[in-house]
Amino acid sequence: MSHLLIPLASLLSGVGLLVVGTGLMFSAIGAQAGLANFSGLVTGLIMSAYFAGFVYGTYACPVIIRRVGHIRAFATMASIASCQPLLHVLWLDPWFWGVLRFVTGVCLVGLYIVVESWLNVVATSAQRGKVFAAYMAVSGLAMALGQWLILAGDRFGFVPFALVSLLFSIALVPITLTPVSEPEPVEAPKLGLIALFALSPIGVIGAVASGLLSGAFYSLGHVFGQGVGFSERGIASFMAATILGGAVMQWPVGHLSDRFDRRWVLFWVCVACASVAGTGFYLAREYEDSLIFLGVLYGGLSFTVYGLSVAHVNDLVEPDKVLEVTGGLLLLHGLGATAGPTIGGALMDLLGPESLMLYFAGVLVLLGLCIWRYAGRTVVAESAGHKADYVVMSGGSQAVLKMDPRRGDTQ
Repeated sequence: MSHLLIPLASLLSGVGLLVVGTGLMFSAIGAQAGLANFSGLVTGLIMSAYFAGFVYGTYACPVIIRRVGHIRAFATMASIASCQPLLHVLWLDPWFWGVLRFVTGVCLVGLYIVVESWLNVVATSAQRGKVFAAYMAVSGLAMALGQWLILAGDRFGFVPFALVSLLFSIALVPITLTPVSEPEPVEAPKLGLIALFALSPIGVIGAVASGLLSGAFYSLGHVFGQGVGFSERGIASFMAATILGGAVMQWPVGHLSDRFDRRWVLFWVCVACASVAGTGFYLAREYEDSLIFLGVLYGGLSFTVYGLSVAHVNDLVEPDKVLEVTGGLLLLHGLGATAGPTIGGALMDLLGPESLMLYFAGVLVLLGLCIWRYAGRTVVAESAGHKADYVVMSGGSQAVLKMDPRRGDTQ
């Protein structure tokens, strides 16, 4: 075990730096878009381009990796990703920024695929669950830290973009110096929407809804804070508190879902989270400190939607099908994240910046109604003879799914 600690620590530290840079980039673009008076719709489209690139990359990057190998693909995508933040400073144009965000999404998902593939090589089957949990914890903490870095230096100028470029570049050092064997090629996940929906309408709708929520939150949270008059420190605190709340609360909510019907746990999460978001709509302009507290509650509930949806679907399939099913749900989550910023941004233009909270509440109410509609179906988890454990999850590439401890194989 001890001989694995150094490569694991190196890979995880590199991933952490990549995620910190990603989080900072969301905040930097949000700050600059607000200063440039971009509309909510335009800002949402720019942000959606990133998630569109991320989804496209799940198909394109495995082809590139198989053609040139993990190392060359990693070096190429890392070089391009490191240049993208600096290009934002050269020309403040929404179309240009949209192209840059798309390319960044493609490159980052490629980097995650390679690093996560190397993590799969380092982690044995017995350690898979622990490495998966550590990966999720590092990603959550790093994303929260990225929100605070917007306060370093001139947040409306060159500094944030330079920091992102530096973080992306420095992240390569621990990763490239880690001696890891060449992993197996990674296949693009199969969507199989009709089969997935027939298996679990709640799981499919929940995966899309979780993407709608998270994509809009990361993309428009900073714009929301600026629009309702928060200080920059208040915006950073709200974003970080929401992310950390989501990281901490997944365990107790997941434990409840392991004991009770997961569909109804998800339903009551939607009810409670929609209530929190609705309250935030009324408090947004006057009570900055209370909204930060509400952010903890909102994140603690909304960030469980994806994990609960995945766990519910995994209740319905045998362990050897978990990877294929979870890969499809990951793509649905990505498609939701692609649409979320655009829809949320358009609503903010129509009803004001505080209506981002109404958008969150609306998505959660619709998900809750769908659960109510479909919850009368037979509880297949019981007829299948097993119930999968809840596992903390967030969006990522398909390679990390191989470390999901619910998988039945031990390869």
